[in-house]
Amino acid sequence: MKIAVTYDNGEVFQHFGKTEYFKVYEVEDNKVVSSEVMSSNGSGHGALAGLLAEQSVDVLICGGIGGGAQTALAEAGIELCAGAQGDTDQAVEAYLKGELVSTGVNCNHHHEEGHSCGDHGEGHSCSGNCGGHCGSAPVLTGRNVGKVCRTHYRGTFNDGTQFDSSYDRGEPLEFTCGVGQMIKGFDAAVADMEVGQIAEIHLMPEEAYGMPDPNAIFTVEIAQLPGAEDLETGQQVYLSNQLGQPFPVKVTAKDESTITFDANHEMAGKELNFRIELVEVK
Repeated sequence: MKIAVTYDNGEVFQHFGKTEYFKVYEVEDNKVVSSEVMSSNGSGHGALAGLLAEQSVDVLICGGIGGGAQTALAEAGIELCAGAQGDTDQAVEAYLKGELVSTGVNCNHHHEEGHSCGDHGEGHSCSGNCGGHCGSAPVLTGRNVGKVCRTHYRGTFNDGTQFDSSYDRGEPLEFTCGVGQMIKGFDAAVADMEVGQIAEIHLMPEEAYGMPDPNAIFTVEIAQLPGAEDLETGQQVYLSNQLGQPFPVKVTAKDESTITFDANHEMAGKELNFRIELVEVK
């Protein structure tokens, strides 16, 4: 049996889709007989499951992970144990003793370029429940559902301002269509496109990042949050939830005794436009 752990300097790396390394353990008779550190080769969420499957990995131990990635792992026949923290060797030993309990999907924020779960991945992906906006993956039908698609895209606001572009990066976005890795409207548009086709779509907030949730704005005492005294309004940082998983927030206000955070995605409530070009279907 092979067990892979998201790895960073001996610790369980907390953001599956951003992990640069895995530590892979060979197990025989419920004991570790060898281990090695392997690179993820810059793979994104969708491709990581395939990478692990190619290495004949049976179990993945990680920290934070979203619903789309969990689905991809399940389809690859890889058992998931999420929510782990601390030393990777100890995590594997705990798993072998039956003492490591998976928290399941625990990445409760959006995954998109420049924001979220460890700031990983390009494109407008959506794993987990996206701060409560996206929910579970919609049930889609179409020729590309369940297939790995590569798309170029350009995203703009209604005033024409560009907020993202794979063309500028020079590399198409790769994802598995219809498994919840993408925001709803993007996924639905690609589901039945043909290779070479270009689609122009306009998405309302409900099809993108949802509407802002007032419950995602909260104030805490600075004295109760070590390091908060050094934060500044407008700064984006990570806090930990009750399970110990990190999630991104923005500092929106601060006074001598309290600090206010907003965990809503910065594009919540916005209408978005995309020009999508389907480059390849694997």
